[in-house]
Amino acid sequence: MTASTQRSSVLRAALASGRGPVLGTWVKIPAIETFELVALAGFDFVVIDLEHSPMDLATVSHIVSTALLSRVSPLVRVPGHDIALAQRLLDAGAEGIVVPHVDTVEQARAVVSGTRFPPLGTRGVGSTSRAGQWGATAREEYLRFGQEEVVVIAQIESGEGVRNAGEIAALEGIDALLIGAADLAVSEQADESDPAVADLIAQIVGAGAANGVPVGNAGPATAASVRAAADMGLAFTMLSNDASLFGSATRTAVETARTEQR
Repeated sequence: MTASTQRSSVLRAALASGRGPVLGTWVKIPAIETFELVALAGFDFVVIDLEHSPMDLATVSHIVSTALLSRVSPLVRVPGHDIALAQRLLDAGAEGIVVPHVDTVEQARAVVSGTRFPPLGTRGVGSTSRAGQWGATAREEYLRFGQEEVVVIAQIESGEGVRNAGEIAALEGIDALLIGAADLAVSEQADESDPAVADLIAQIVGAGAANGVPVGNAGPATAASVRAAADMGLAFTMLSNDASLFGSATRTAVETARTEQR
């Protein structure tokens, strides 16, 4: 017997609440124990980073499972535009996919095609996977979740991407834009604090607003960073990453202890 109860994405529900920047973080450490600590911290969502980490798919699958049980929305950033990989991750239970370096509308269309079911895309049906609760979810609900709840995010990280951001945001199946400030600055051969880079970021925010599409960013885990995201009108922000958060906490502990030794 299959279940027909509708599930909802924690991230999509949080974005719809309009309660200010929704909070997430990057996951780079390939260990369930550190992720459990992240899940217990109270983030709305996490993005498991396959672009800049040594993570393998088995570890991603375990982290996704832990996130779902913890009611933290698990997204995965794929390392490129490998749509076959994105489909495997979605069937592993990921509630969303972040695709880096989306520079053109054609690339965005390919992303949509690979991550959505027909008629919007060409994603294959795999309802006996975790995404379909191993076959316990009714086919109709599995398909509905993939079309209506899965969050597909295009990361804008170049001047070309900025110029095309409006058309990318307008594309059906693209749910949000993520500002890739570091790569954007490097692509412009400038520092992230350069006014020219700030102007490009403002254009991304404007493109999202014009099309009713949420825009987010990544920054340090500070109150100032969250205030800046809110002041920019961003719908979500990512606070550092698990490795940096752990490293900062351990350095602070040692520095505090050394101070007491003097």
